[in-house]
Amino acid sequence: MRIDAQGLLVGGEYISSPNCDDRPAGAIELSVIHNISLPPGEFGGDGVQRLFTNTLDAAAHPYYATISGLKVSAHFFVRRDGRIIQFVPCSKRAWHAGESCWQGRPRCNDFSLGIELEGGDTMPFTDMQYAVLGDLTLALREAYPIRGIAGHSDIAPQRKTDPGPCFDWTRYLTGLCKA
Repeated sequence: MRIDAQGLLVGGEYISSPNCDDRPAGAIELSVIHNISLPPGEFGGDGVQRLFTNTLDAAAHPYYATISGLKVSAHFFVRRDGRIIQFVPCSKRAWHAGESCWQGRPRCNDFSLGIELEGGDTMPFTDMQYAVLGDLTLALREAYPIRGIAGHSDIAPQRKTDPGPCFDWTRYLTGLCKA
């Protein structure tokens, strides 16, 4: 796995999200792990893709009416089967963290990469997701001076709970050390 000079995953699927903008000057130093499923608890559909591309049909599911106006995105979305979809080049600022702070530094979107795992707070992630997340993390570390990895709950603890208690941080981080 490799990230090219434009900030795209080489050989990966790319679907452009309008929910991004230029980054301020400075290094990409943080990866933020999230979880998402749309509708909540359902996997394999196109809800996340539609949310990140502003094409979500508010009438398609009752939950969608509550989020249809959101303008959000992430750099990467890792499906349950390990397939990665990239929505924003790493060189751009994706809108994934919202109001956030890491090591005393606010506005995490300015200096981070957002990685969404298809899932929820109360369900285990798949073996394939851990394997692909590890490979993706190593590729991102190769391309950028990333010095930290955090959960969304770590950078926005009053607002967010993801990736949730079922995310196995030890498994993920140990896998990075073995590579």
